[in-house]
Amino acid sequence: MFPLHFLGLFNIAVATIFEEKKKKEVVQHDVSIYKRGDLLEVPRTLFTHFGIYLGNNRVAHLIPDILPVLTTDQKVLEKMVTNDRLILGVIAKKASVRVDSVEDFAYGAEILVNHMDKVCSRPPFAGEEVATRAEKLMGSVSYSLLWYNCEHYVMYCRYGTSMSFQTYQFCKAVRKILCSKTSSLLSLLLCLFLMFYLESVSIFIIVPTFFIPPTIWMAS
Repeated sequence: MFPLHFLGLFNIAVATIFEEKKKKEVVQHDVSIYKRGDLLEVPRTLFTHFGIYLGNNRVAHLIPDILPVLTTDQKVLEKMVTNDRLILGVIAKKASVRVDSVEDFAYGAEILVNHMDKVCSRPPFAGEEVATRAEKLMGSVSYSLLWYNCEHYVMYCRYGTSMSFQTYQFCKAVRKILCSKTSSLLSLLLCLFLMFYLESVSIFIIVPTFFIPPTIWMAS
């Protein structure tokens, strides 16, 4: 869990670096091509952000935000989420399902429409049902880069399944690294090194030495 959390913070830091540049870029979005219930996808530098189009230039999306924890002033909360608010929200594991304009949601990037329809094995709900499900989840929520992020939210709204392909790909990559023959050999060498370095044999060394490396080897 920690690696993904760290990756998320790194992604946010990268986004912060390019914030001023992004503000200067102007990307025109033709909202007439979007239909209520469409799943909007915005590619970022190292990750992808998702939202549900509600109509009238409004997008519902889940985004980390610390401010709802600190205030209930709706005028303050309605302002666009800054990177500072976002970073603190990730750390505090707090987020909001909120509505922003298409421009604020896209933040200067191009938008893909319903791209997940080609990936998800489940057919999407009707547009009105998707939008209604998105609207019912408005407000503050607990946030997790691994277990509940913006992709989990939109996948539940449009397909009825709360999952994240980004999380799946990350976990798959981590599993490939950890459950490899190289990791098995390294863990064995580490255990043997500890045995000789400590110059004593105890159950706390014997058990890891005889069980961890073989287990990783069999899983690879």
